[in-house]
Parts: sequence; C-alpha cells; structure tokens
Amino acid sequence: MSDDVIKPGRPRVFDRLLDAIEKVGNKLPDPAVLFLLALGLTWIGSWLLAGTRVEVPKAGGGAELLEVQNQLSGKALVTLLTRMVREFVTFPPLGVVLVAMLGLGVADRSGFISAGLKRLLSFTPRSLLTPMTIAVGLLSLVAVDAGYVLVIPLGGVIFYAAGRHPIAGIAAAFAAVSGGFCANYLPTALDTILAGLTETGARIVNPAYTVNPLCNYGFTIASAVLIILLGWFITDQIVEPRLRRLPVDGDPNDMPKMEALSAREAKALLAGVVTLGVGLVVLVLVCLPGASPFRDADGQLTARGAPLMDSIVPIILLLFISPGIVYGYVAGTFQSHRDVVQAMTRTMNTMGHYLVMAFCAAMFIYAFNTSNLGRLVAVTGANVLSGLGMPSGVTICGLILVCAGVNLLMGSASAKWTLLAPIFVPMLMQLGIAPELTQAAYRIGDSTTNIITPLMPYFPLIVTFTQKYHRGTGIGTLISVMLPYSVGFMVAWTLFLLAFWGLGLPLGLGGVYTYPAG
Repeated sequence: MSDDVIKPGRPRVFDRLLDAIEKVGNKLPDPAVLFLLALGLTWIGSWLLAGTRVEVPKAGGGAELLEVQNQLSGKALVTLLTRMVREFVTFPPLGVVLVAMLGLGVADRSGFISAGLKRLLSFTPRSLLTPMTIAVGLLSLVAVDAGYVLVIPLGGVIFYAAGRHPIAGIAAAFAAVSGGFCANYLPTALDTILAGLTETGARIVNPAYTVNPLCNYGFTIASAVLIILLGWFITDQIVEPRLRRLPVDGDPNDMPKMEALSAREAKALLAGVVTLGVGLVVLVLVCLPGASPFRDADGQLTARGAPLMDSIVPIILLLFISPGIVYGYVAGTFQSHRDVVQAMTRTMNTMGHYLVMAFCAAMFIYAFNTSNLGRLVAVTGANVLSGLGMPSGVTICGLILVCAGVNLLMGSASAKWTLLAPIFVPMLMQLGIAPELTQAAYRIGDSTTNIITPLMPYFPLIVTFTQKYHRGTGIGTLISVMLPYSVGFMVAWTLFLLAFWGLGLPLGLGGVYTYPAG
C-alpha cells in the first residue's frame, strides 16, 4: 500500500521539497567538522576585519571600544596552543553533562527507568491512553534514548492491545519524546547543556553573567502540560481518524509484546521509588532551615550563586544514582559494585562523540570570543534589528522560526545551540532580551521540527516501528502523520511563550525576560 492512501492528492511539490531537504542535509558534515569549519571562518574573518572597532555597552553602564583581533597572527596561534587543554576541560557544558550522565546511566542501565515507564503505561484506562503515553514520553526524556527505544514502541503495543490504531500510539509517543523534546517536569541533562552554552554566549557581552541550569524550569513544566493537552487533541481528533484508512496488516508474530513486570522487578521498582522519595525529603529538610549551608549569604536558595543552585548537577547525580543502585541490587541486574561501575563506564562510552564535538566546539568558541567577532556581530545585528523597529515579540518569533529551520538539517540540540548561542544570545542582549528568554525560544524551535525531518537520527527507527503494523509505511507516511503535531506544537508553543512573557510568569530559577534584569 502506498503513502498516498492516507494523503490523497498530496501536492508533489511537497515531495520535492522534502527530497531537497534530505539531499542538502545528507551533505552536511559531522557536527564536529562543522565546528572546525566555523573555526576556520573565524580565523579568516578576524584576519579580514582585524582592527575594526566596535562600541559595546558595559554591564554597569557606559560603553567600551573593542577591536577585532586577528586570530591568524603568530601570537594568537601560539596562545591558542598554550590554552587548548584548559579551554577544553573548562568548556562550560562538558563537566556538568558528564557528571549528570553518570547518575542517569546507572538509573537507566539498572532497569529502574524502564520499569517505571512500563508501570506507568500498564494501568492506564483506554480513554486516557493518549495523555498518559504523551506524559510518559516526556518523562522518558530524563534518560534520553529510553523514550525512543522503549516508550515509542510501547505506545504502539498498548494502543493495539486496547483496540486502537497502533500507529496513533507510536505517533503520540514520538510527538512527546521528540516533538516535545524541551518540555518536561523533571530536570534533564539538556538543561545543563543549554545553560552552559547560553552562559558562554552571554559572556560575550557581560563576562560575569551566569545562567542557572534551571532558568527555564517554570516554563518547561507548564509547557509539559501544554504538550500533553495539545498532543491529546491532535492524536484523538486529527491523526487517529485519518489513520483508520491504514489497515493493520503487519505480521502478528513480529509485533512487540507488552510484558508485565515480574514480581522481583515490581519489588525493586518500589524500593527504587522509595529511595528516590527519601532523597527528595532529605534534600527539602536540609534546605528548609534558615542556616542551611545550601543558602547564600542573604539566606536565598534560588539566587544566582547560591550553593543550592551551584549544586544542581551533583544533586541530579545523587537522586538518580541512588534509586538506580537500589533497584539494580533488588532486581538482580547488579550483582556487585563492579556492575555499578560498569554501568557508569558504558554510559561514558556513549559520550565519546560528544567529547570530540565538545573539543572542536571549545576551540571555535575560544577563537570567536577572543577575536571579538561575536561582539561585532551582536552589536551590528542589534543595530539592524533596532533599525527595523520590530517589537521584541516579533524578534522572538523570528528566532523560533530560524531555529526550527536549522533543526531540519542539523539534529543535535547542543550542536545547534553551540553554533547559534554565541550569535543570538549577545545580539538579543543588545536589544534588552535576556539570555534565559532567548534560550526558551530556542528550545521551542529545536523541538517542534524534530518529528518531520528524516535527518533526525531516530527517524528511520520510528519508520521501522510503524512497519510492524502497516507494511507500506514509508518516510512520507510518517512525515504526513507527524506534520499536524509539528505545526500545532510550534504555533501553540510560541503563543504560550509570548503569553508567559506578557503575564510576567517566572521562566525558572534565576530566569528573567529583560537585560539588564528589571
């Protein structure tokens, strides 16, 4: 059965557009090479513009005059060699990502996260299958890959078992895991990655600026509710009715099964959840006293620089590693401390490509910052935008569209923001828009087009999942199924951010809307 079954009369120009996007995207080099190319462009640009002066506003008022520094000079190249190791090991996202992944890796590889997701999906009534699938998909983002390899196929299984179209379950889970990638009610490693990159971009304008890893947490919690409700409506009212034209003609013997937790796994899950609960209670009790060591000199817990805020990543490590270890020992997936260490080791093995990318990115950002090209671009761009006289809200909408477009060709959230943050964050700071708001806008653009690009690494896997139920499913079929989510999420989520801003609701811990904060 062809893709046209569910999309009669689909314009062929749309097919050609998708083919063109796929062709261009496939020609892009690896993100690590992109950073090296950006480094080369920075060298050439700094050589051509060497001596160009730019007036940059100072954080405390007034302005300073800076010159573009030639990064191809002998002195600059030698300085890069002497600072290369230091710039890599102090690259803001590097340490926080590795530390957070140690805890998440233990919780994931012990089976604790998988067991929790299965339990959540197993007792849901048929009428609430869609919102629960989406809610669990968002929750699975804590473990990144768990959503793709567990929740999405399980979405098809539970919909099929309930007599609903299984591809609708896959679509709902895919929309949550990938289309709602930046909406969550629990902190994830992505929070620390993006905050580190945003802080790096902000320091082009203000070297003392810091960004809290949870600066968007209030917005992401509220966004999770939005994605659940909107995804529920799109699945039940738009996607599943159209999918009824697709027969379920897959091989029944090839369809995945929804296996219940064994008695031992259920006992281990309970022990892990209790351990997590105890950890949260202890954290609250330690933070409550006025003399808590987690408070700053003014007694604040959530102010920038407060010990609690500086400890977010180690706290995430402890809160996930503890129940992971408990679950592992009770369930039998861990037999000794060597298994725990092995779980951490295997998690770090998966970070090899990230380390290569981080090294190349660190070199690019060092040269970009040292050359003062970032400030030149920021000030020039801000002057152009100011001259256009566009409202700040229109500027934010434009940023979301740009990020969504880039996302069609470049899948990695951290890779895109590493390239875009040094440009957009300082540029919008010059217009009075805070880095935290710029980051929130980026998150929307980075999420909503994941589900319609064949270049997303897991896209072929999702096609394979759907082919278990309908053999004729192809890339075009899946894109057409996911397009309503992509458009709906982008429009509604953008309006939601503007409403958040207009009402002055807190973005998160230390998150502000204007720069300087007012």
